[in-house]
This record gives sequence, structure tokens and C-alpha cells, in this order.
Amino acid sequence: MLKQRILTAVLLAPVALAALFLLPQQPFEWVAAAVFLYGAWEWGNLCRLQSLSRMIYVLALAGLMLVVGTQEWLQPWSLGAALVFWVLALFMVRGYPGSAGWCRKQAGVLIGVLVLVPSWFAMTALRAQEQGLPLLLMLLMLVWGADIGAYAAGKTFGRNKLMPLVSPGKTREGLWGGLTTCALVGVLFSIWLELGLSESVYVVLLSIMTGLVSVLGDLLESLFKRERGIKDSGKLLPGHGGVLDRIDSLTAAAPVFLVGLYFLQGA
Repeated sequence: MLKQRILTAVLLAPVALAALFLLPQQPFEWVAAAVFLYGAWEWGNLCRLQSLSRMIYVLALAGLMLVVGTQEWLQPWSLGAALVFWVLALFMVRGYPGSAGWCRKQAGVLIGVLVLVPSWFAMTALRAQEQGLPLLLMLLMLVWGADIGAYAAGKTFGRNKLMPLVSPGKTREGLWGGLTTCALVGVLFSIWLELGLSESVYVVLLSIMTGLVSVLGDLLESLFKRERGIKDSGKLLPGHGGVLDRIDSLTAAAPVFLVGLYFLQGA
């Protein structure tokens, strides 16, 4: 399993980084849409949709992405809906298994829309900014840092389970390790971008918040997988599972990070 994970990562990492940082904006949006729409296909499985219904679901999300991407007046509403949803998702995760009813077909389908469409838009809008490439890199490093820091701290110091009914492997010590890593990423990017003191403090706090929300994205998908009775969202990536297993943290982190940057730029 470990060899599979390493081999898949070695093969995919250059392709993913090239798509993120070398493609022009519009092709990047198409590639990102393809990734998130494949995630929608896997989400349909989590909601127990049959093949035809899953295809219709993917096409519907593609249409929503097109509308949100082209209608500027809808974009703030999309991000606002995502922020409200992730607050509700926190209560959903904390309330499990009492909240398991939200994983049923109708509610789960709507949740998939709120998870995937705003996060796709946030990724594309972030990259379109004047400093889009370093900001996109920062977002990815925050998500990766939260995951790697949590794994390292959890393996070394982990004693207390974070939410054992949802994700038994996560620990409170791991969470603190991940958030510490995110704070360090925020400091490093503040130095790189030559921010002032007040802006740097804000960026570090935003980094911690982004890392915290990324954990929530992971936990939400874990909840749906647990209710579905599966370990991975798919089998597309050997050793890694499905596409959702790779972007679950990003779906929560991207809208929060983008909105936080809007506040910073407007200050």
C-alpha cells in the first residue's frame, strides 16, 4: 500500500503542479472543473445514487459551475452559502451519529452541491487574482501542512481521539500539530509577500482558520463514507482512494481562504 501511494504521488505530482501553475487561466478552470466533477461522481455514490442518476447529478453540477463562473452577481452568494454550510457542517460532524439522516439521498445531494461548486469557484477565483499563483500555492501548503503536521504529531504524541465515531485515527494532538504547521506556513508567506505587521498577524490567523476548516472537510467526507460503509470514495488513485479523498480538505479550505483574503484586501 505504501509503495502504491508513493508511486501514484510521484506520477501525479508533476502533472498536478503543471496544471496548477503552468496552464493559462481558462484551461486551468476546465481542468479544475473536471477534477471537481469527478468528485461529484464519487459523491453521488456516497449518496447511493445509481449510475444514471449520478450522471445527471454530474451534469447538473457542471451547469451550476458554468452559471456561477459566468454570473458575477451569483459569486458572492455562492461563497456565502459555502460559509454558512460549513458552520452547519461542524454541528453535523459533532452531532454524529444523531445527524446521520443528513447523509440520505436528498439531503446528501444538496450537500454535495454546497461542498463542490463554491470550492471550485474559490480555486479559480483565487488563481485569477494579481498574486494568484503564490496565493494558490499558499492554500495548497496550508491544506498539505494541516494533514502532514497532524499525521506527524498524531503518530508522535497522539493519545486523545478527536472524533472517534467519525474518524478514529484523528487525535487532538494531531490537530494541534496541523494547526501549528499552518501558522508556520502563514509566517513564511507573510515574509515572502513582504506584508506589514498587522497584515502578517491577520494572515497567520487566517492560515490557522483555513487549516482548522480543512480538517472539517476531511471529517465530513469521513462521515459520509462511514454511513455508506466504504473506506475510500473511489479507486481511481491506487493507494490514495478516490478524487474526493484527495480534495475533501480543499473543498472546505478554499472558500474560507478566499473570503478571508477579500477582507484583507478590503482593509
